Amino acid sequence: MSTSGGPQQEHGHVHGNHGHGHEHDHGHGRGAGVRGRLAHLARPHSHEAADKVDTAMEASAEGMRALWISLGVLGATALIQAVVAAMSGSVALLGDTLHNAADALTAVPLGIAFIIGRRPPNRRYTYGYGRAEDLAGVAIVALILASSGLAAYEAVTRLLHPRPVISLAAVAMAALAGFAGNELVARYRIRVGRKIGSAALVADGLHARTDGFTSLAVLLGAGGMALGWPWADPAVGLAITAAIARVAYQAAREVGRRLMDAVDPALVDQAERTLRATAGVLGTGQVRLRWVGHQLRAECEIIVSGSATAIEAHSVAVNAEHDLLHALPRLAAALVHADPQLDAGADPHKVLAAHR
Repeated sequence: MSTSGGPQQEHGHVHGNHGHGHEHDHGHGRGAGVRGRLAHLARPHSHEAADKVDTAMEASAEGMRALWISLGVLGATALIQAVVAAMSGSVALLGDTLHNAADALTAVPLGIAFIIGRRPPNRRYTYGYGRAEDLAGVAIVALILASSGLAAYEAVTRLLHPRPVISLAAVAMAALAGFAGNELVARYRIRVGRKIGSAALVADGLHARTDGFTSLAVLLGAGGMALGWPWADPAVGLAITAAIARVAYQAAREVGRRLMDAVDPALVDQAERTLRATAGVLGTGQVRLRWVGHQLRAECEIIVSGSATAIEAHSVAVNAEHDLLHALPRLAAALVHADPQLDAGADPHKVLAAHR
């Protein structure tokens, strides 16, 4: 009967203070800077496509900043460990150094994905390039699995072929440095990734955490060797391999859900409540949400009065879309289709029944 469609259909919405007496902080607040606030004052309630691009670029810029900071921290950590590994002859510490270096290099696929994700939609990629981050997430999961395999290989090799290690105190300090550096990077990446809606960056943070666990294995192994147990380091390494495999599973599940268009069911519940609360909406039909890069998109059905005119039904649909943009964090656009309320048994989509 009526839809919030056409060119005015998809309104990119930057949620800030729009003069409604309430605030929405969905990525436009502190990170926007003076330039962003001035632009927002000049466009206090714009729902235009340009705002979508600005929001995506701001989120991608924040993601790139997280990657560069992580690269610097992990690069410094790997350098310290490499020096100590060369001095002590610790094969376990050498493996941990390689893990940290590999983790730093995961910034490369993510950086490429963030750059690609800034490209505007076109006639071939009509939803834009946000999915590039999900593909990067697949590559990162593969790196986590490779780290798990390398950790297992190093542990078994060390168990079968023990080697003397000198400067155990230096090895222990380097292991602590590796754990601290990776944990700091992991927390930072996960926090930023969840803030900007990047499953790939969250997966990369989990990958950094696996290398932190490997560093703890080096520390415990060094302690055991100090007590005269040459088998301690490889034995603990095998236990940590299981922990790394578990983190790999968690990262793969998160990236896999994103690839399968999974969303938090609470977001669907919130969308349905928002639609029902909109004036003129008598009920809801199907409500679909999906992530495209950093942003959500929605496709919703609402029921309006059967006596409403096309203009009135369209107005209700637009208001419902507007309410959704305010209610759901990181929602970029919503397609709201209005169906008339008919007598029992009547189906406004009867002509489409054979195509379902």
